Amino acid sequence: MSSPRHPAPNREHHDTFCTTERWTLVRGATGQPVRHHRTYELVLWDARVLRTRISRPVDRSTYGARMWAHVLRHQLQVDAPALWRCVDDGTLPDRGSPVHPAPANALPLYLVRALHDLGVPESEILDLGPADAAGLHAELLRRAAEQS
Repeated sequence: MSSPRHPAPNREHHDTFCTTERWTLVRGATGQPVRHHRTYELVLWDARVLRTRISRPVDRSTYGARMWAHVLRHQLQVDAPALWRCVDDGTLPDRGSPVHPAPANALPLYLVRALHDLGVPESEILDLGPADAAGLHAELLRRAAEQS
């Protein structure tokens, strides 16, 4: 499974991939890391949980082609180019998480709640842009301070 660009995959590459992508080291019933294998989990955005195990010691012991194909496909759920980009460059694999960009004029939730708590009707809040909402909030706080 090695290529001219990459060495034969080994346990260190597997471990580097997991730590770079921020997989969580699984703990046993005693709260200590699992001893017979280094076991990692990754919770994906859609609530699926991936789990992979690396035999100890985590060294440069290489994987056979069939074993490595199994690890990539079933445990890590990435293709070889994505794995090597992560190991070599730190580029995280695309896990298909949804992208929901916030609208340019979106109000922060804390500001919406603060205005609501100060008695501004929701219909008025939703008509405000971020700068206007912040200005109104500052004005209402100034008035409240003057009254007390």
